[in-house]
Amino acid sequence: MATAARAATRLGRFERPALTGVLVREIVNFSSYWRSATFSSTVEPTIYLLAFGFGFGSLVSKVAGYSYVQFVGTGTVATAVLFSSAFPAMFGTFVKYQFQRTYDAILAAPVDTEELVTAEALWIATRAGVYGCVPLLVALCFGLNPAWGMLTVPLVAFLAGFGWACFGITVAGFAKSIENFSYIVSAVLTPLFLVAGTFFPLDSLPRWAQILGEINPLHHCVQLVRDAVFMNQSWIDLLRVGALVVFALALWRIAIYAMERKLVD
Repeated sequence: MATAARAATRLGRFERPALTGVLVREIVNFSSYWRSATFSSTVEPTIYLLAFGFGFGSLVSKVAGYSYVQFVGTGTVATAVLFSSAFPAMFGTFVKYQFQRTYDAILAAPVDTEELVTAEALWIATRAGVYGCVPLLVALCFGLNPAWGMLTVPLVAFLAGFGWACFGITVAGFAKSIENFSYIVSAVLTPLFLVAGTFFPLDSLPRWAQILGEINPLHHCVQLVRDAVFMNQSWIDLLRVGALVVFALALWRIAIYAMERKLVD
């Protein structure tokens, strides 16, 4: 009841000490498993880059005016962001509140659910902003030309990572068991992953698939990264940034609602 009362009186208000406390806890905890987390979040997108880049690259030399390795190297940033945000958020959040009871302990301190979810999402998004740059570093070793626009890639990855982190927290908040994640991975994340323009342009797909691709947050992340790396920025990129902001804010509020249902009596 005390937790519920505190949440009711402080909803919509963020206190820096509360956010800082949760973030510091995550950083300290991350220091004990950063090697495995970094390995899983960066190696798989890198394998995709190498496999598709050199596999299909031997059959297709140019795609959309770029070499296929460069095309895939820029697109795989979105894959790295997805793997380092949505998946850790889903499984990590579920384990923390269902098995470890970590969130119960945190909410016993002067921290409410809104601050908890926000800090968790910010931390995951920060990691996604770093891990998302790994495919670019690999692509640089295989011929991708450096450009000043690459400096904006961590910001794009952070913004997209925040939205997908909130998506993962939302799924964990509504899931009744960890087995339910299989439905989300197979029916939601995998189709979005394939129709993001990472490995092939959407122009060759049927019109209905192109429309679905244009409302796919992963596709916006891919296009923003490509435009930044190849210096092809236009006013459409502002719309893509706006779409990622709307996606992040909407999922942030839904994630808070989902976790309040689980954590606040």
